[in-house]
Amino acid sequence: MKKLLISLLILLPLSATAQVTLNGSIQSDVLVPENDEAIGAEKTEDVVTNTYVTLQMTSKYVDAGARLEYLDHPLPGYEKDFKGWGVPHFYVKGRYGMAELTAGTFYEQFGSGFILRTYEERSLGVDNSLLGGRLVLKPIEGLNIKLLSGKQRRYWNWNKALVSGADVEMSLDEWIPSLKNKDTHLMVGASWVNRYENNKEEVFVDAVHKINFPKYVNAWDVRVSLNRGPWSVLAEYAQKDNDPSYANGYIFRKGNVAMLSGSYSKKGLSVLLQAKRSENMSFKSTGNANKAMGISSSIGHLLAFTQEHTYTLPAYYPYATQIADGEWAYQAEVGYNFKRNTPLGGKYGMNVKVNYSYVRAIDRRFLGDVSLNNLAGTLTYGGTDGYKSSFFKWGDDTYYQDLNIQLSRKLTKDFKLFLMYMNQRYNMLKIEGHGGMVRSNIFVADGKYQFSPKVTLRGEMQYMTTKGDEGDWAFGLLELSLVPHWMITISDQFNVNQSHIHYYLGQVTFTTGAHMIQLGYGRVQEGYNCSGGVCRYVPASKGFTLSYNYNF
Repeated sequence: MKKLLISLLILLPLSATAQVTLNGSIQSDVLVPENDEAIGAEKTEDVVTNTYVTLQMTSKYVDAGARLEYLDHPLPGYEKDFKGWGVPHFYVKGRYGMAELTAGTFYEQFGSGFILRTYEERSLGVDNSLLGGRLVLKPIEGLNIKLLSGKQRRYWNWNKALVSGADVEMSLDEWIPSLKNKDTHLMVGASWVNRYENNKEEVFVDAVHKINFPKYVNAWDVRVSLNRGPWSVLAEYAQKDNDPSYANGYIFRKGNVAMLSGSYSKKGLSVLLQAKRSENMSFKSTGNANKAMGISSSIGHLLAFTQEHTYTLPAYYPYATQIADGEWAYQAEVGYNFKRNTPLGGKYGMNVKVNYSYVRAIDRRFLGDVSLNNLAGTLTYGGTDGYKSSFFKWGDDTYYQDLNIQLSRKLTKDFKLFLMYMNQRYNMLKIEGHGGMVRSNIFVADGKYQFSPKVTLRGEMQYMTTKGDEGDWAFGLLELSLVPHWMITISDQFNVNQSHIHYYLGQVTFTTGAHMIQLGYGRVQEGYNCSGGVCRYVPASKGFTLSYNYNF
């Protein structure tokens, strides 16, 4: 099938009557590793690299594309399952009238992704695309239908389970003139996903009884969104059939997630309020019941209702969504722009933003006392419904809390200042499996001075106090931008009162046209790289780095 699709990739666009457009990209990250006992970095090879080459061709009726991935000597953290090379992404897409048909590998998301989200995120090592077919139909204005089926990628293979689904979205304002005339957008949607797997593995409850894994696991999702003027509201609910697995302790309880999100945005003011409750929503296309398959085999995705920080120390303890056990998650944010030439706004104005997120365990009252003995160890509630739970009741544990205040103000024509204070609670035992509750206070100052239209100097100073982990950290950075080609960056992260280790880094970046080259040297601390509640462990490393990016 792969050979056929690659042949179509080459031939079909060339045979189209419309003009063919070729585009693509190259991304190559190279590390020359060094040993460093102080930070635990080990040199395993002389040179390691993650390299991706993407090629896409588009025409009026037919598109095609492929991506070559070379990770035969991969970067630290990618060694085990990622090692290898090949063309795991390839597709042909045809369009005619109201229909669009894709054959090959593709990415898709239904609604907020609760029951289906396939995507690529290289920094996390996620590429869980589907290999199969997808049909998109738009028979009338305001109606969008999707049908798909395929097997999910897991590193260099595809899981045995067949994932199929359907999604319908209707924009009712296209059919109701009174809504359209009042600039009101009303959308309702529904989705269904099925995983078929004839799992013949044996997991025993006791010496006689074993888990009867269901061949079919269904999940469905309904949602409605309303947008009118500055107001926006989204409500969504999803449910999954009983799906005993390693992740949930082999219980037969159904999973569900409910979300309500509202926002208000008008010139000078923005407000966001969100709440989400989930339980037992681990949904994977795994072919191995006895192992934790990780994020690579996830069919669904639950966003973390926490702010994704870009500054180093605020992002030091990132939150990972507790998909299997469940959680209550809340987020609120208010932003306000003080106008120019006012007492608080000053000459150039000022922006203030306050963000608060809180994640708590759900109520779980466990049932029975059935022991499950298998390769994973002794699990107490396997083969039962697991627990009872009251929807609105909290559990005992706080998983995460983040309260931060951000202030951005232009002090002079050439100087802009950003200040941030953050108070955080991070349940390391729950999120990472060791330690306890980490409490931290984080301070950030970021100043940028523009010497001329082509020369800008930016500096960061960050400090974090912690209790319950490694003590205090300090971070400093200087970044010189020489438009249009050069950027020079130096930084250092320093453990103040325990290990006293410095994580220094220097980088020089050169950009011209569609080319970007970056050369660096320094240390990288071990830890977790997270995005949207999904995290990947990154080991410590040290050495010279070279990155090249090209888009055409």
